[in-house]
Amino acid sequence: MAVLPDASPLDNPAWAALTGSQARFAERHGRAARYQADVTPFFATSGEPGDEVWHDVAKLAGPGAVAAIFGVERPPPEGWEVVDRIHGVQLVDVGVVPAEAPEAVRLGAADVPEMLDLVERTQPGPFRPRTVELGTYLGIRQRGALVAMAGERMRPPGWSEISAVCTDPAYRGRGLATRLVLAVAAKIRDRGETPMLHTSADNTNAIRLYESLGFALRRKIEFLAVRAPAM
Repeated sequence: MAVLPDASPLDNPAWAALTGSQARFAERHGRAARYQADVTPFFATSGEPGDEVWHDVAKLAGPGAVAAIFGVERPPPEGWEVVDRIHGVQLVDVGVVPAEAPEAVRLGAADVPEMLDLVERTQPGPFRPRTVELGTYLGIRQRGALVAMAGERMRPPGWSEISAVCTDPAYRGRGLATRLVLAVAAKIRDRGETPMLHTSADNTNAIRLYESLGFALRRKIEFLAVRAPAM
């Protein structure tokens, strides 16, 4: 995978989104910010956190709560527990050919129970009851049931993250995810923004799919889940 040069909003995408176009979903304390808990669990800091910034994160999270933070390389200070660390990759559009999917439908608040059920069965990543408010979510139904979906999550300036790409196991191998990714990309491009996405570095099948669609690796990125001190 070719590594692309830096573009600053993507160096800290959650912070750029929470202090920009998605500020209405943000809660902030000092140099730390988070999405409202029922929107998505992600936290961000204004830079690689030192002790003062970790204090701000703790204030936002609350005693003993888990904070999921993008892009943290150094371990937290004493008193914090590392719950999970995921090695991820950030991919950006370098040649995606967007295409509408006529069979796709726009998903909204009324579809959330089905979306949560599909996410629970397929595990594409965090999805909360209000995640659907972050951008366009498209789905494909078969016999009335939601069997595949994709949408937008973080939106740093000039970019939009394609997220929650998932397909019911019984309907995989039919290209549904591909059609939805390209359809969401079309919506993003129509606004004059550029699609990007994140996935686990171990998810080689997904990475190969995204590369075949015109995405390329920009950088590796860490996803850190940490538990705040109890007191």
